[in-house]
Amino acid sequence: METLERRIEELRAGVRRAVVGGDRAGARVLRARLRAAEREWDEALEALEAQPDTGNGAAALAAGHGRAADGGGPPAGAAATAGGGPLLPLREQVHQALTLITVPAAPKLVSAIHQAFFAGAIPGARLTSLRRDEERSFRSAPFARPYYVCAALTADLLAPARGLLAVSTWPLRQRVIGPLSPRVDYLTAAIRVAESLLRVPSPDPAALRLLWRFAANIPGGAPGAGAPDPATVARAARAELEIHADADRAARAAAADRARRQLDDAGQLFGTRLQATPQAGAGA
Repeated sequence: METLERRIEELRAGVRRAVVGGDRAGARVLRARLRAAEREWDEALEALEAQPDTGNGAAALAAGHGRAADGGGPPAGAAATAGGGPLLPLREQVHQALTLITVPAAPKLVSAIHQAFFAGAIPGARLTSLRRDEERSFRSAPFARPYYVCAALTADLLAPARGLLAVSTWPLRQRVIGPLSPRVDYLTAAIRVAESLLRVPSPDPAALRLLWRFAANIPGGAPGAGAPDPATVARAARAELEIHADADRAARAAAADRARRQLDDAGQLFGTRLQATPQAGAGA
């Protein structure tokens, strides 16, 4: 529900900006998303009210609001039930992981992020069909959900980037993959993981292993032996990110502008499909 509440606030702000900027079409789309998010919030509240009172609800809500107030991420295992199973459906788990790192990611990284910070690894086999299911859902009822797990788009062809998942509510330029984007996104994800660990008093061993894997591929990220320091990893990643960020931002912005001109709503989320063209002289 906290995620939905943040999403509702973002959508309200987006509607206001669209109206002020005279973007009537954009405002209509955002209003539809806002209504869908509010409906989902109402349904979540009804489900919460229907649950038996175990005496832990107030403490859980207080802990959650405390994390939201200080900007902290969820602790390891936050989405687990008392028996260790996830409370959320697959698409929500993927959304959690992607929202933490804020960049498109392959299923393997999504699973590792979820294992490190939430409620265990997500089986890769379950992720292979998720994006296709999300696309079918969007095409049958556009913007009926507050968000979709969609595809990252290649900057050159505006086609789905192979194996990369993104979130539909991210700006289009954030979902486009240019020549420098894989490295930029790697460094950005490393920073987000390191920052999340700095907010967790007792990090899960899986989270520390994940940070070490990031640090090993960042110059200056893992000096000496032992577990890497999250602050050191974040600092090293930011230093390298400054080298690539401007060029990557420009390439992504140009590709995003082209995508907005050339693609419909579904294409901007899930990419365009390359069509075979007949060869010259065929049938002559």
